[in-house]
Amino acid sequence: MRNDEWFHWSFFLISKGVRGSVKIGEGRDGPLCGERAELGMREVRVDEFREEWVLATADSSNRRQEERTPRYVMIQETLRKAIQAQRLPSNQILLEGPIARLFGTSRGPVRKALDLLHEQGLISRFEGRGFLATPDPESVKPMRDPLTPEMLGLGVDERPAVDTRSAADRIYAQVEEAVATCLAFGHFRIIETVLSEYHGVSRTVAREVLGRLRNQRLIEKDRHSHWLAGPLTAQAVADDYEIRVLLEPAALKVSGPLLDRAELEAMREEVQRLIDHPDLQSAAAINRLEQELHQRCLRHYPNRKAREMIGQSQLPVIVNRIFFQTLGVPQDEPLLMEHKLVLDHLLFGAFDAAASSLQSHLQAAAERSRRRLKVLSVFPEPSLPPYLLKIT
Repeated sequence: MRNDEWFHWSFFLISKGVRGSVKIGEGRDGPLCGERAELGMREVRVDEFREEWVLATADSSNRRQEERTPRYVMIQETLRKAIQAQRLPSNQILLEGPIARLFGTSRGPVRKALDLLHEQGLISRFEGRGFLATPDPESVKPMRDPLTPEMLGLGVDERPAVDTRSAADRIYAQVEEAVATCLAFGHFRIIETVLSEYHGVSRTVAREVLGRLRNQRLIEKDRHSHWLAGPLTAQAVADDYEIRVLLEPAALKVSGPLLDRAELEAMREEVQRLIDHPDLQSAAAINRLEQELHQRCLRHYPNRKAREMIGQSQLPVIVNRIFFQTLGVPQDEPLLMEHKLVLDHLLFGAFDAAASSLQSHLQAAAERSRRRLKVLSVFPEPSLPPYLLKIT
């Protein structure tokens, strides 16, 4: 297929429940050429593509749902199963503190989990503090024995490690993932109260997380103090690439000589492993490579303001991450060979050549991201958490 040819891509708009046919290249920004080669995809029958798309979407949606499961829901389910399996004695007193320690969390999610179990009639209140693991408190004599992992069905090997991170740290990655995903699909308002309820944290914690996202330039606040995300535009992505092309090569020249050789060799081995085994290539694997080259390799650059500007110019990473999560990593993804070339130069001590290769990589990646953003514009909106309210 020539670069000036278009091709049809038929698929089901899963979220709308309608069948549609999209001609790649008829988007808002005019013809999109050569995307078939860019995607590394083959021509497929409509029914065949529909089946692959449904399976891929379902699998991706399931993974996202697991990652986004609020802590209070996991606690509720664990307690429910323990009660129904009679691992918890019916006269066992359930208190927020001991349960929170077993799960390595604050009392807030535990309180919500217990309230839900009470509403469902699985546990009951009594004259003392806490709940009883029975719907009939009159039939038992309350017992305040220590809770153990085994009573909750958590074997020694399965016992969750005590999470010493703050509540904001624990939920940040999940919120960042959801917000980053929504950017490519329109303009969204983030409802702070729903966010706090969804993750079982206080509004103070929710505000802290949103403040961090604003510092990363992923969201903003309007004059009415509403938190807003998106839309992700081609110009915004191009602006971030321009900043990175100007700053990252210069930073690598300074930071490169200070990098540990064993660290660089490990990075190169990982890139080569993905090149040799395409089945291991995934959005998560590519994201790790991006962090290693564009963050770890630049960490010795002493200009803190420049490092912060690089860190705040990550919209291109979001585009590629969503693209890979939606369609998978294309065959012969150029990023891998480009990363390998930069690392080879660093290992040989050719730091000027490494900086030049990094610049070329960023310029090529800018063009790929522009094309990929157009492709994403024709896909249906993915499943998103309820705290993300679409405006346009």
